Amino acid sequence: MPVDPQLRNLDIEIPTQPEVLVKLSLLMAAEDIDLQAMSALVETDMALAAAVMKAVNSSLYGLRGRVQTVHQALTYLGMREVAAITFEMGLRAAFPAAAELESVWARASQRGLLMGRMGQMLGVDPWASHSAGLFEECGKAVLYRHAPAHYPAMLRAATRDAELVELERTAFGVSHDALGAALCESWGLAPAAVASVRHHVEIQGSLTMPDNLARRSVAAISTVAWALLNHPDQLDEIASQIAPQAQLDETLVLRAARRVNEQLQAAQEHGR
Repeated sequence: MPVDPQLRNLDIEIPTQPEVLVKLSLLMAAEDIDLQAMSALVETDMALAAAVMKAVNSSLYGLRGRVQTVHQALTYLGMREVAAITFEMGLRAAFPAAAELESVWARASQRGLLMGRMGQMLGVDPWASHSAGLFEECGKAVLYRHAPAHYPAMLRAATRDAELVELERTAFGVSHDALGAALCESWGLAPAAVASVRHHVEIQGSLTMPDNLARRSVAAISTVAWALLNHPDQLDEIASQIAPQAQLDETLVLRAARRVNEQLQAAQEHGR
């Protein structure tokens, strides 16, 4: 999809989607997904395949035996989570390595996994949920690449994303949530994922869905995941406010969030 012309006028470059991810998106969109073709595709990029193997064998996934091939990873984890890891590595590769972005990528990995599994439990598109979690903060990487001398100071100065977007708008005329949504659109992510990335800062700050937001379930899962990772003591309250706005059952949302969180914690403890 084309990038918003207003963003192009700001002279902030949106990186193009790597070719391997374009092909992977086509495979993911097929009715009958060919696991062999997917594993072969990832393995054509040696650096990407190595990064995927490193991620799959991390404590985050809690696999008991070491995975040796992409095909094994697909067998043990399933195509969605391996595809998400591939997208994560492809996204990181589109930007320069920077210590200031490491926390962004770490949160993306954990949030994507959390949201994808919650979406699966709640009957909400798990691929859209997972990709929304992965790409939620990607606009920060866009701005870092655009202004590496100045943007790190903004990241350090802001204690909340609501403060950060104000600094960004003053300095650049655009904020990372809008840029992230533009990147999601240009990379062909699902509209529900794009909407979640575009509105996540606003929803987290107000706990109110915008009136014009048509696709709400993924955005609701994003907000609950944010609460779980940043304000676990307020999880019940936040879920009770946000779930009804997306026609989701509050009890089921809380159950899914806690269950997935327990799974991830157990995996990390097992990997120590």
